[in-house]
Parts: sequence; C-alpha cells; structure tokens
Amino acid sequence: MKVNNEMIETPKGNEYSHCMSTLTKADFLSLSVPERIILVEDIWDSVSEVPDAVILTEEQKTELDRRLDAYHKNPGEGSPWSDVRARIRSRVCLAS
Repeated sequence: MKVNNEMIETPKGNEYSHCMSTLTKADFLSLSVPERIILVEDIWDSVSEVPDAVILTEEQKTELDRRLDAYHKNPGEGSPWSDVRARIRSRVCLAS
C-alpha cells in the first residue's frame, strides 16, 4: 500500500497477503468490500499496538473524555465492539 508515495509491506498471515506482498491503490480497490474491511481492521490493529504514536488534538481528548464519562454514567447503554462489528459485517456481506 502507498502512504505518502512510499510502498508499505502488508503483514504476513492475513487473508489479503497470500496474493501480494505490497498493495497499490488499484490492488486494494480490487478487493471485495469484506476483504477491504479486514484490511482496515488489520491496519487499525497495527496502529493500536503503538498508542503513543497516535497524537490526539485537545478536541479529540475532550470528546474521548465525554464518551468515557457517558459510559461510566450508563454502562449498559452501548454495545460491545464484538456486537457492533458483527452487525457491520452482516450488513456488508448482505450488500455485496
């Protein structure tokens, strides 16, 4: 995949890495929507492994604090990430 005109290696062992070692925009656009979602999830997981590398603005920090406060006030109101992801995947699979 190209980031700032630089080719980035894809992680090994993922569904999309069996056919390519690097991705171009054309490569990832040729993937199905479910495959692109898996790619994005894998990228996000790699980013979340280094949280100190993610720099947040004051507005983002304020929003995160607001959401955390809302969760603490009513922890049963939201949905677990696993449920949200399953709903999204079922909608994407039905649409494709």
